Amino acid sequence: MASVEGARSFTAGGDAYDAFMGRYAVLLAPLMADLAGVRAGQRALDVGCGTGALTGELVRRLGADHVTGCDPAPGQLAACRAKHPDVELHEAPAEELPFEDDAFDVALAQLVLHFATDAERAVEQMRRVVVPGGRVAACVWDFEGGMEMLRAFWDAAVTVDPRAPDELLTMRFGRGGELTSLLEGAGLVDVAEERLEVRTRYTDVQELWSTLLLGVGPAGTHLVALPPEQREALRTAYLDRLGHPTGPFTLGSVARAAVGTVPHTA
Repeated sequence: MASVEGARSFTAGGDAYDAFMGRYAVLLAPLMADLAGVRAGQRALDVGCGTGALTGELVRRLGADHVTGCDPAPGQLAACRAKHPDVELHEAPAEELPFEDDAFDVALAQLVLHFATDAERAVEQMRRVVVPGGRVAACVWDFEGGMEMLRAFWDAAVTVDPRAPDELLTMRFGRGGELTSLLEGAGLVDVAEERLEVRTRYTDVQELWSTLLLGVGPAGTHLVALPPEQREALRTAYLDRLGHPTGPFTLGSVARAAVGTVPHTA
């Protein structure tokens, strides 16, 4: 999470987030680190670190003393601190990074910028704290269909209530080219965009549904606010879209990701 406003969808606690979205974020983390070219000796900033999925990958590659994280949600930050007690962590939004200029070699924002109050300022801040020649990377889910768990949920939700806040309509940067434009608008150069794909396994449909009932993020927040009869109607419509799997099954996810380089001044 990047902003205080975005963090309001993530007040259910670290364990709830990990069960719902962290299972995807952990798989995505090494792909993000590869995209950003994270390598030994670098100083890395995890912007909107949440419960620490990407933080953990950065620690594995760089060591805890070379990793810093920030997040505006106290509960998420506490969960990250419990997992990574030796990492320097700050309670702060992406739009107001509490660091000096040129403090890091790389800054990454995983599943963050679509929740930022001012994503343009957030990327400008990431550029500011990264050295010339360093890299800034970000990703968000592809809400057009690449994130199966959420796409099926919102398709079901709008059949129950056409006013449901489908993330395809309410979130930014989940379409091709949008992150590239964002990074280039902040003055980053040599911007490249990729699709990062992961899959996660559920033991059964009840496990999946139970993670939604934890009330995490826009989908969970919407679900738990529904009256019981609409909630059950949404569940039926959701399982229809998933094909009523029996036993274990997997769902795929595609993230739109982009990375750019901080230019050297003339």
